[in-house]
Amino acid sequence: MIKIVTSAERHTSEKEWIHSEFSFSFADYEDPSNSHFGCLLAHNDNQLQPQEGFNKHPHHDLEIVSYVISGELQHEDDMGNQHILEAGTVQVMSAGTGLQHAETNPSTTDPVRFLQMWFLPSSPNLEPRWAYRSFPKEMMTNQWQPVVVGQKELQTEDHSPLSIQQDVTIYLPSLETGKELIFPQKEDRRTHLFLISGHLEIQCDEGTFHLEPGDAARIHKACNLNIKGSSSEGKSEFILVDLP
Repeated sequence: MIKIVTSAERHTSEKEWIHSEFSFSFADYEDPSNSHFGCLLAHNDNQLQPQEGFNKHPHHDLEIVSYVISGELQHEDDMGNQHILEAGTVQVMSAGTGLQHAETNPSTTDPVRFLQMWFLPSSPNLEPRWAYRSFPKEMMTNQWQPVVVGQKELQTEDHSPLSIQQDVTIYLPSLETGKELIFPQKEDRRTHLFLISGHLEIQCDEGTFHLEPGDAARIHKACNLNIKGSSSEGKSEFILVDLP
C-alpha cells in the first residue's frame, strides 16, 4: 500500500510568530484517522519568525528528531545543553523520564525553517539525552546515508549517525535530476517519505507517482521503491524514514 499525501492536504497552522504544516494530528489539529503512522506521531514543517520560538516546556517518553532546512535554530534544555543549530544540522532528543527544552530563532532578520518528528520510544522511562550533528552534502548526494539510527549507544565518530531509542532509520538524500535510488521495502516495515525540495518520481508495483515539495508518501507492505530525481533544475532533497 502506498498513500500519497499532498502538501495541500496537510493542516496549516498560521500564527504571527510561526507558520506550521502538520502531517498528523497535532496541537489545534485533531483527526483520529490521521493520528500516527506506526510509531511516528508527528511530522511538522515549521517556519519561525526572527526572535521568536517555543519557550521552555516539558516532554517525556518521546524521541524527537529535528532537521534545520534554512536559517538557525537555538536549542536550550534543563540538562545544560545550549547550541545554535545551523542549516543542515540534525538534532535528536530522548525525552525519557522528562526534560524541558526551548527552541528559538536567534536571528534578528531571517526566519528559520525546520522539520520536527516525534516517535514513540522503544520503552518508557529512559534516561534523557540530546545530541546534534551536521553531515556533508556530498555524503547525501545520490546515495543512502543514514543520519539517525535506532540503537542504545550514541556513536561519537565524525559524521556517524545519531541514535534514538526506537527501531528507526532516517535518511536525508539529495538526488540529482535523472539519478535513481532503490529502497528495498520490507513486508513488516513502513516507509515515510517527505519531499523537502525539488521533484521526485516514485515507481513500484502499484504505479508511478510524482511528488512536489511538501508532498509525502506513506508505504506499507509494498514492493521495492524506485526513486528518481525529476527536478527541472537543482537537486531534489527528501527525508525517508524506515520504521516498524
